[in-house]
Amino acid sequence: MATMTKKQKTLAELDREKLYTFEEAIALLREHKAKFDETVEVSMNLGVDPRHADQMVRGMVSLPSGTGKTARVAVFARGDNADKALAAGADKVGAEDLMEDMQNGNVDYDRVIATPDMMGVVGRLGKLLGPKGLMPNPKLGTVTPNVEQAVKDAKGGQVEFRVEKQGIIHSGIGKLSFDDSDLKANFKALTDAVVKAKPSGAKGKYVQKVSVTSTMGPGLKLDLGEVEGA
Repeated sequence: MATMTKKQKTLAELDREKLYTFEEAIALLREHKAKFDETVEVSMNLGVDPRHADQMVRGMVSLPSGTGKTARVAVFARGDNADKALAAGADKVGAEDLMEDMQNGNVDYDRVIATPDMMGVVGRLGKLLGPKGLMPNPKLGTVTPNVEQAVKDAKGGQVEFRVEKQGIIHSGIGKLSFDDSDLKANFKALTDAVVKAKPSGAKGKYVQKVSVTSTMGPGLKLDLGEVEGA
């Protein structure tokens, strides 16, 4: 039988059923931090069944303190819109050439944005971008004539949240090195957005469980009082 490391023993002794305040949980994660700057991640178990269209939970939220990493953004646009996207900081801008580049396997992006007139080109990438959650969508603001603002939002800390089949939303809210106040502001922005996005078809208790963890850290349950409107 493998011998547990000192860290593994310490983590095993944590009370995984205790409900923590957000600040208590972050303090514990820092006590057990790895040798790199870990991402802090939030999980929300929702009382929805995403198999039903009226119970899908999806949206965008701008994290006020940023994410701690720079998003890679690709934009489908031509002419002036292409120039504006590049000026705003897009990593790759193009039309048919960008489509071909993606078809060749170059899809290492966090966000794909398109102007409405480019959707005929982007539509050919549905089977490639769809499963990765990268397909531009007007409801999420990623199909827009204002590509300049969309790129700035993506680069400035805007993240997408989307409920998985099991009714769970996972999202990073920054780095463990962030100040408590910055992490808390991001946590509040995310949870407020998810609560606001409660679908019409949701029945019973909507937010059922919330937990926070870091890349290599333990999952810690939070008191639902930490989430307004839960």
